[in-house]
Amino acid sequence: MSVTWEELGWERLSAGVGRCRLPGWDCTVGLVVGEGTALLIDAGSSLAEGARLRAQAQALAGHRVTHLALTHPHFDHVFGTGAFAGAEVFGAVGIDTVFAGRHAREELRADAVRNGLEAGLADEAVDALVPPRHHVSGEWTLDLAGGGQVLQVLLANVGPAHTAHDLVVLVPGAPEVVFCGDLVEESGEPQAGPDAVPSHWPAALDRLLDLGGEDALYVPGHGAVVDAGFVRAQRDALATRFGVS
Repeated sequence: MSVTWEELGWERLSAGVGRCRLPGWDCTVGLVVGEGTALLIDAGSSLAEGARLRAQAQALAGHRVTHLALTHPHFDHVFGTGAFAGAEVFGAVGIDTVFAGRHAREELRADAVRNGLEAGLADEAVDALVPPRHHVSGEWTLDLAGGGQVLQVLLANVGPAHTAHDLVVLVPGAPEVVFCGDLVEESGEPQAGPDAVPSHWPAALDRLLDLGGEDALYVPGHGAVVDAGFVRAQRDALATRFGVS
C-alpha cells in the first residue's frame, strides 16, 4: 500500500515533488519522483538521518533513490551521502575538493561538532562521505522518466555565493519548484561563513530569479517555502549588508 507525503511528514509541492524539514538544524531535503527514478536534493546531517531519508524516499517513490544532488558542501546537507549507495551524485564543480582534501574534511567535521553534532556521528559521516561523480559548471539537464514522459530537471551552478560550490535544482511543472539550498533562508538570516563569497551573493540570487521566474515556488535551505518577492527582498537585504549592488 502506498503512503502519502503527509503521512511521512513531508510537504507535497506539486505532482511528484515534495520536501521535508529535518529536525535539529531545520534543513530542507527535496524529492522529485519519476517513473523508475527518484532525485533527492541533499542528504541530511548524519548517516542515520540519510538512512531514514532513503527509506522514506523509497516509500514515496516506490523505488530506490537513483540520483542525489548536493546544493552545497555543509555538513547538515551532505553528511548523509554514505547512505545512498548506487545513486548518481551531482554537485557544483570544485565540490570534490571539500570531499577529498584531508584538511577540508577535518574542517567539515569540526564545523559539525561546533554546531552540536555528536563527535562519533561526525566521524562516521566523514569516513563515509561520497563525493559527487558529476560536476556541474554551468547548467545540467537531468532526464527523469515520469508519467510516460521525460521529466527534465535543471541543475544550475549559480555560485559562488553562500559557498564556493552552490547548486540549485529547478523542477518544471505547475507550479515550477526551485530548490535553493542556503542561497535563500526563511527561518533566519542567511549565514555567511568563512567559505562564503558575499560580493557574488546578490548576483547569484538574480540568476536564481531569472531561472525560476515570478510564479515559481522557492524552497530555501532552511525554513518555509517562499515566493519570488521574498527572494528579491532577501537579495536586496544581502546587497545592503555586504555593500554590493
